[in-house]
Amino acid sequence: MTTIDPHERWKPHGRPDYAGLQSFGARPYTESVDDLDGVDVAIVGAPLDDLVSDLPGTRLGPRAIRIASNGFAGVHLDAGVDPFDALRVVDFGDAAVIPADPAASHAAIERIVGDVVDAGAIALVLGGDHSIAEPDIRACAERHGPLGLIHFDAHTDTGRELWGVERSHGTPMYRLVEQGHVAGERYAQVGLRGYWPGEEEFAWQDERGITALRMREVLDRGIADVLAEAIDAVGPGPAFASIDIDVLDPAFAPGTGTAEPGGMTSADLLWACRQLAAQLELVGADVVEVIPSAPLATTDITASVAAGIVHELLTGLALNRRY
Repeated sequence: MTTIDPHERWKPHGRPDYAGLQSFGARPYTESVDDLDGVDVAIVGAPLDDLVSDLPGTRLGPRAIRIASNGFAGVHLDAGVDPFDALRVVDFGDAAVIPADPAASHAAIERIVGDVVDAGAIALVLGGDHSIAEPDIRACAERHGPLGLIHFDAHTDTGRELWGVERSHGTPMYRLVEQGHVAGERYAQVGLRGYWPGEEEFAWQDERGITALRMREVLDRGIADVLAEAIDAVGPGPAFASIDIDVLDPAFAPGTGTAEPGGMTSADLLWACRQLAAQLELVGADVVEVIPSAPLATTDITASVAAGIVHELLTGLALNRRY
């Protein structure tokens, strides 16, 4: 039997994944801006689902993703790097959202992401519905200038309004481009499919030079070719990655509010996230629309793949720094 000193604290990854404080990847947890000095990446939660048009539950996403993340440790078998050795990563807690007040919640998200960026770190945001992209991307853009954007999603989220509402999880990208925070000619969408949006939204996108890559192209050409086109469209300069979990086929991510059959595989998406982070000048990223079926379990399928996405982004950032 192993003898454990009861007075010795567990070290990261030296404890079972169901025990202890559930920070992302068992990283040090802090809510103090002073602790961001020298940090490379800060994980931030945005537990909000006030602006969904279908199923609620994404407010539980950040906690479930953190719980699912604690099985990720060590050197990545394909990349040959341990991102937690290569990068100083902390969990910076959650934005101070206000239930039933999305405007105040968005302001809180923008504020906490701004704190991370002001400290010179990259913010990786755990959503939350996709409306959180507006405040988190705006916080980065106000400090870095207009951003390139690579956006994985079944939907464009470029509606002027949804059900008559201008601020929702279906409108953030329209608002960000119109506000000048995202440069349309440096914006690429990957994985589009289904039945929305329509001609009006795509005409608006064409006018602004947005690159729209449908799921059919991923199936016909392969993810490597499509991702290369998306990365080329974004090009050099500060960029953001926004990953809606519904870009995946529901077989791989059943826990989401607007699932669309016929989507990507988790293997393709995980690889793509690592590659884009290795090649682009990322200043931030978010993973959104996770509705966990079991928010207090380590086995939730959708939360598990979301945690994997974040870990692949971290691995790509570590590779980017190495080369």
